[in-house]
Amino acid sequence: MKEFVISEVQAETAVLVALITKTQDERRTNEYLDELEFLAETAGARVVKRFTQKMEQAHSVTYVGKGKLEEIKAYIRNEEEEEREVGMVIFDDELSAKQIRNIEAELKIKILDRTSLILDIFAMRAQTANAKTQVELAQYKYMLPRLQRLWTHLERQGGGSGAGGGKGSVGLRGPGETQLEMDRRIILNRMSLLKERLAEIDKQKSTQRKNRGRMIRVALVGYTNVGKSTLMNLLAKSEVFAENKLFATLDTTVRKVIIDNLPFLLSDTVGFIRKLPTDLVDSFKSTLDEVREADLLLHIVDISHPDFEEQIEVVNRTLADIGAAGKPTVLIFNKIDAYTYIVKAADDLTPKTKENLTLEELMKTWMAKMEDNCLFISAREKINLEELKSVVYQRVKELHVQKYPYNDFLYQTYEEEE
Repeated sequence: MKEFVISEVQAETAVLVALITKTQDERRTNEYLDELEFLAETAGARVVKRFTQKMEQAHSVTYVGKGKLEEIKAYIRNEEEEEREVGMVIFDDELSAKQIRNIEAELKIKILDRTSLILDIFAMRAQTANAKTQVELAQYKYMLPRLQRLWTHLERQGGGSGAGGGKGSVGLRGPGETQLEMDRRIILNRMSLLKERLAEIDKQKSTQRKNRGRMIRVALVGYTNVGKSTLMNLLAKSEVFAENKLFATLDTTVRKVIIDNLPFLLSDTVGFIRKLPTDLVDSFKSTLDEVREADLLLHIVDISHPDFEEQIEVVNRTLADIGAAGKPTVLIFNKIDAYTYIVKAADDLTPKTKENLTLEELMKTWMAKMEDNCLFISAREKINLEELKSVVYQRVKELHVQKYPYNDFLYQTYEEEE
C-alpha cells in the first residue's frame, strides 16, 4: 500500500462548471467560480473557460443538462483541434459516483469536483506526518463510495508510479495508479490503521496541551487566505509560512507570545472555506482541537473581499460544527489597506450598499455595536497593531484572572514551539 505522493504540479488547463439556482444567484455563483479558479490555480491548473447554467437543482445524472454538457464537449473538442488540449473539467459542487461516471463517459476527460480539488491541495500542502495522515484518511473516505468509477478512470489514465503518473497531475495526488487491485476491504483496513495512528497523535497532542502550564490559549481562526499566518508572525515574532494562496497553513502552529510581560499561547490554524468537505473536517479533528480548547478566538476577516460577510458566516458555522461556538471572540478586520469601494455621483439617489460605502461608513454599521470586540487592521502594512495588542492584552488578562485566580501569570516562564 503506497502513501500519498506529494509531487510537482504541471500546469494543466481546466474548465470550470457551476449552477445558478434559486438558492445561489448569478452573482454568488460567479463569486464561487472566482474561488474555484483560485483553488485550481493553487493546485497548479490554469483555467481557460467557465460554464454556468440556470437550473432548479443539479441534474442527478449529469449535474448540468444534456444541452450544456454538449456545449462543454464541443468546446473541449475545438480546443483539441487547435492543439490547446483541456486537461480537466472541474465542477463547483461535490459530484456523486454516478454523476462522475456519466459525465466522464460523455466528455472523455478527467473530471474533478470542488471536494476532490480541495483534497488535492491538502495533499500538496501537507508537510508533517500528522497532516499527511489526516489528508490520506479524508481522501480514502472520499474515494470509498466512488471505487468503481475510480478504477475505470485510472485504467484509462495509464500506469506510472504514484499519483498522476509520476509528475503529479491535479486531482490525482492519491494512492499509486498501479494499485488497481485495491478493493473495498483493503481501503477499510487502511482507514482503520490511519484512524489508530491519528488517535495516537491526538493522545500525544492532548498530553502536550496539558503540559503547557497555566497560560491562556488564543487561537487565530478565519476563512482561508485572510492573513492569519502574517498576523501570527507579527505577534509571535516568528516565521510561520505565509503565502497568497489558499490553505498555505495546514498544521497548527503554537507559539508563546508576550505582551507587556503577559505570556499566552497563540495558535495559527487551517483556514476554513465554503463547501468544506465534511470528511476533511472529521479527519482534521486533532488539529482543530486547538480551536476547541482555546480560551479566546481571534476571528480574522479579509475586509477587502467583496463577500466577507458570507465568509464570516462560513467560519461561524464551521466553529459550531466542531463544537467551538460561543467562545469569547474578537472580530479582526484585516487588509484595510486593500479595501476599495464604488464612488457614488453626487446626484446618485440609489440606496447605499456595502459596495459603495467608504471604510469609515462601513465601520459605523453593525460593526460599531461590537465596540472593542471589533478591530480594523492591516497586518501587511502594520496598521493599528498597537490597538490590537492592547485589546488582546486586556482580554487575556481578564480570562487569566477568571481561570487562574491564584496564579501569578506575570512571572511565568514557558517555552514551547510546535
